Amino acid sequence: MEFSFYGSPPDACMQGFSERLSQALVGAGHVQGPQQQAKLILSFVDQDRPRPFRRRAQATYVIALLRLQESPEDILRGAYAWMIRSLANLMIAVVGDERNPKTYFITLERGYYETKAPYESERHMQELVERLTPLAASHLIVDNVFDPDLEEDLWGGGREIDQLDRAGKTLDGWGVLPTPFPIEEILPPDEWRHVQLLFQLGGLSYGNLSMRHDARRFWMSASGVDKSHLREVGKDVQMVKTFDPDVKAMRLSQPPGIKGRRVSVDAIEHHIIYREHPDVGAIIHVHAWMDGVRSTEINYPCGTIELAQAVAEAVREADDPAQAVVGLKNHGLTITGRDLDDIMERVDGRIVSRVPMA
Repeated sequence: MEFSFYGSPPDACMQGFSERLSQALVGAGHVQGPQQQAKLILSFVDQDRPRPFRRRAQATYVIALLRLQESPEDILRGAYAWMIRSLANLMIAVVGDERNPKTYFITLERGYYETKAPYESERHMQELVERLTPLAASHLIVDNVFDPDLEEDLWGGGREIDQLDRAGKTLDGWGVLPTPFPIEEILPPDEWRHVQLLFQLGGLSYGNLSMRHDARRFWMSASGVDKSHLREVGKDVQMVKTFDPDVKAMRLSQPPGIKGRRVSVDAIEHHIIYREHPDVGAIIHVHAWMDGVRSTEINYPCGTIELAQAVAEAVREADDPAQAVVGLKNHGLTITGRDLDDIMERVDGRIVSRVPMA
């Protein structure tokens, strides 16, 4: 994998950190090269004059490198906005005295965790590389193809949309669907337009839910919408037909004449599970947790085929794939059910909003 740095280290601590990280990446077999062709960009955060690295392709993985000389009371609150401003997929924050700072990973899922190895140790950089490499090498499936071929009797939604809306309201009442993050309020207008164009984003929100319509299709919440108000077909909820491997995109059916909103990035994961398990009638994904669940081993980004395959494997190995609860490391839960009511009844009172980080 080719990597490159963007911007300049803000102090001697970050200069030394970047040199050690570069050596560790090269030692692991990666190559440092020009920014234009790098798969991994390590972007220094300039807190005085923020200048994000603007990707030319979705496949470019950006890690923001933030230096905080004083440790804030809340690491997440102190660092998260800088990650958004950096247009980054992930952040590494180096915090505290330069003689022995702490290193944190900050995730888009509004979580964070501290690295385990001592800062000056060789193992510290090895740990960073081991965590970064699979994430940067993952493959996003976030494009959509909108086909205006949805049957007319489904344009108004009906009973199935009512069920999704009711389930979304229940999840919201449990406090496991955080308020959509106002990304457009943090990014300057030109950077927000760039993100929308590159990733077809309508907004940033958390969690999703879906339900089977027939043997091959399923309804799913759209990207960036309020999950407690799922009413309009093509805008709040989309009908997912299939995954098209030729164009690496999800194909959606919608009413003709409307500008459709992209389906949730986790559609590829739901697609695999529905195709493999005919008894699965509904799936929810929440940024929450339950005790005793099996978890995936790598915290792949949302919308990647690698995350979808890891979750699908865990569902496959569950005692009953139609009633599985799978933990996504440092992320949340994917829960299958025979229908939405089945899921809600099984998890009611057992689900907690805080996801453990490791």
